[in-house]
Amino acid sequence: MNLAFRVEELKKDYLLGGETVHALRGVTIEVPEGDYVAIMGPSGSGKSTLLNLLGCLDRPTSGSYFLGGDDVAKMTDDRLSEVRANRIGFVFQSYNLIAQLTVVENIEVPLYYGSRLNSTTRARCHKLAEMVGLGDRLRHRPTQLSGGQQQRAAIARSLVNDPYFILADEPTGNLDSVTSGEILDLLSRLNREEGKTVIMVTHEEDVAERAKRIIRLKDGLLQSDVRR
Repeated sequence: MNLAFRVEELKKDYLLGGETVHALRGVTIEVPEGDYVAIMGPSGSGKSTLLNLLGCLDRPTSGSYFLGGDDVAKMTDDRLSEVRANRIGFVFQSYNLIAQLTVVENIEVPLYYGSRLNSTTRARCHKLAEMVGLGDRLRHRPTQLSGGQQQRAAIARSLVNDPYFILADEPTGNLDSVTSGEILDLLSRLNREEGKTVIMVTHEEDVAERAKRIIRLKDGLLQSDVRR
């Protein structure tokens, strides 16, 4: 079994008002390739901290984070930037599309890192747009799209570098219930049919139920890890 990633005894402390806050107190998780995991927990549980660490947006105080056999905790800042660009696909609640760019140009954005935009990768971007149902919206800008269409564009962008996993932070938080269902159906299809590993952070139980596995954090500790 190949692992998408593994964290071992991951800890993260913050200084806040002269006091040390133990946001994560030693979390160990293994996620195999092709898994679909929902991470849940109340405010202050550590899920946002774990999200930042998994996304290489922050460094742990101690512990290890292995991604593709590499210990992320020991990487230089430049290497972390490379990992964020090439190995992790981000999907945000607010979509984070660039307003001045078209749909296909937004999907191409990760390819600018390392100058990898060429005829072959452009064709892949078009294919991804079609995969998420935006084949007829390639030249539209974000303001010309619905919220669900913008999130579909963000999901296509997250796939362009064939990442180890998709990290989705409250991906349906800004969407109505019908559109939320469509986005969750898309993530499930990508997981089921394309074999994509999905890590989804959510506070909604019905959203988490779409995952194969639900991890719950509480007070910086792993409270439960249930495969459905």
